[in-house]
Amino acid sequence: MLLRVVSIIFPLFAIVMAGWVYGRVKRPDMSFANEINMDVFVPALVFAALAGKSFDLASHQYLALGALLVVLGSGLLAWPLARLMGVEAKTFVPPMMFNNSGNMGLPLAVLAFGEAALPAAVVLFLVENLLHFSLGIYILDHRARLSNVWRMPVVLAALAGLGLSMSGMALWPPLLTAIRMLGETCIPLLLFSLGVRLTDASFHTWRIGVAGAVIRPLLGMAIAWAAARMLALDAQQSGMLLIFGALPPAVLNYVFAERYRQEPEKVASIVMIGNIASLLFMSLALAIVL
Repeated sequence: MLLRVVSIIFPLFAIVMAGWVYGRVKRPDMSFANEINMDVFVPALVFAALAGKSFDLASHQYLALGALLVVLGSGLLAWPLARLMGVEAKTFVPPMMFNNSGNMGLPLAVLAFGEAALPAAVVLFLVENLLHFSLGIYILDHRARLSNVWRMPVVLAALAGLGLSMSGMALWPPLLTAIRMLGETCIPLLLFSLGVRLTDASFHTWRIGVAGAVIRPLLGMAIAWAAARMLALDAQQSGMLLIFGALPPAVLNYVFAERYRQEPEKVASIVMIGNIASLLFMSLALAIVL
């Protein structure tokens, strides 16, 4: 079991470490790579997964509901915890709600459950991202315009993929292959980019970082376990939801905190320490699932 867990976790952290080493040596500006990844490669992955013949929307609806419960439930429980710790809720709650379902969630699902699990992983990713770009922004700024979420390339790709799947029409196979090949670029690039970002890790506010690194996966796994049983998910979907709950805070939390001037140094600590600590918690989640 230990060997299997290590064989799943190792490729992810090897690529993250490669990004960290390259970032330390070259100090690259990853803004263009991240932009093209979110505008082209990730939407291609989402479209190919949802437009494929194997995708069945009805079979994933309860998994999507489970993801919704994990995200919202984590936020509801984190709110009083923030008050108990004397931390501003706007600083602490979003990283507890919005996890790294892209950089880590997508590749981890494929390594743990195989390529057939990719559509389900995409569903989890979409639920988390839609909530992050709507509710997450609203938490930080009640005056923010939330209509922009429907202009995101990944959302448009999801709608197009779902529309094609539900219509019963099949895309020309060579075209679908080309789109799928573009999408396959995004997973290693997401991991590599995460490694580069970790070079800017700040441990000045390490106490809140450690607290967030522990609370985020424990809350998520507890809610995922309860949601899976309440929704009567099958073994694979229950396992994927538990792993989803154990994921560390998304790097995007830091980007939003900086943009809305919400104590970005504390959020950076939560995100960076949380992603480092995920080696332990992801191993624990995999050991439970497998």
